[in-house]
Amino acid sequence: MLKATQSPLLAGLCLIFSFSATSVLAQEEDALSTEIELGAIFTSGNTEDENIKFKGNVVYLKESWEYGFSIDGFRSSKNDVLAAQRVYTVGSATYNLNEDSFVVGRLAHEDDRFSGYDGQSDASISFGQNLLRQYDNLDWNYTIGAGMRYSQEPDDSFREAIVRLASELRWNVSDNALFVQTLSVESGKESSIGRSESSIQSDIMENLSMKFTIKVKHQTEVPIGREKTDTEASVTLLLRL
Repeated sequence: MLKATQSPLLAGLCLIFSFSATSVLAQEEDALSTEIELGAIFTSGNTEDENIKFKGNVVYLKESWEYGFSIDGFRSSKNDVLAAQRVYTVGSATYNLNEDSFVVGRLAHEDDRFSGYDGQSDASISFGQNLLRQYDNLDWNYTIGAGMRYSQEPDDSFREAIVRLASELRWNVSDNALFVQTLSVESGKESSIGRSESSIQSDIMENLSMKFTIKVKHQTEVPIGREKTDTEASVTLLLRL
């Protein structure tokens, strides 16, 4: 068993401070947008639990380029014993060929303490298109590309070529409600990983929303004793800076 020696609250506060600093740049450049999500449950008494969910997303636009960085994490402990810890980071650079087509380079790394892997990283280059542009309240895009994935187990590691397919649908259900559905598949010879994220957010104030999210991750081949499918449901507050 792993001891929860670091406070998840401290990690969440550090995340807020780091992204708050970028909001100053946003005001200066007028091309940077930042979003922070945070949800937490703390109990004391007969049972001492700490559960924290955090996510940050930064997008910087410059002419035909769009740069993005996101960090998505979850941490849970019970009576000071770590029960779950996952951090998923993604960096991307997108070049818009025109209004409908783009090319994107992507780097991602996942550190899931209880997945059986010490870490999994992937790099890919994809071509994408924006669809449904004739609708004011709908935005749908897809990407298709190829790359490499590096998986590190406690006693072994391996690399494999992957084909990556991804899609994102954004639907403005109303003036203050947004539905987002993302799907991706990274298929390799040794293993394939599929991810789904469904979320709906409703505005509370101009820059504050309540967000409900369901995530599913499925990996076809996993270390012995591990589950192939992970699911996560969360309710968070989303702050736009």
